Amino acid sequence: MGMWITEVSEGRIVFAAEPAEYQYNPLGTVHGGVAATLLDSAMGCAVQSMLPAGTGYTTLEIKVNYLRSMTSKTGVVYSEGKIIHLGGRVATAEGRITDADGKLYAHGTTTCIVLRPQG
Repeated sequence: MGMWITEVSEGRIVFAAEPAEYQYNPLGTVHGGVAATLLDSAMGCAVQSMLPAGTGYTTLEIKVNYLRSMTSKTGVVYSEGKIIHLGGRVATAEGRITDADGKLYAHGTTTCIVLRPQG
């Protein structure tokens, strides 16, 4: 999908990606699944950054609000994920997709299950 990490800290990560025509839907804009994938990746990695080595997670639920369409002319977008809550079994995070000028394209939240090692 051509995304890369631009910032990482504990509980926060930013991915960047440049929307392209091969990601278009029949309406001539980038498919909403691209935004969902960017948000899922950023929010999930924000959760992962808070977990001890050997502990994993998986997405239980994701909610995405689409505010405006992306096209190949949008330029690079940034998907920022931040942890909201980390419990023993459940974690939540929020995310935002913005362009270089800070214009908001989508935002979302996720609930993840924490997969601690057995034994």
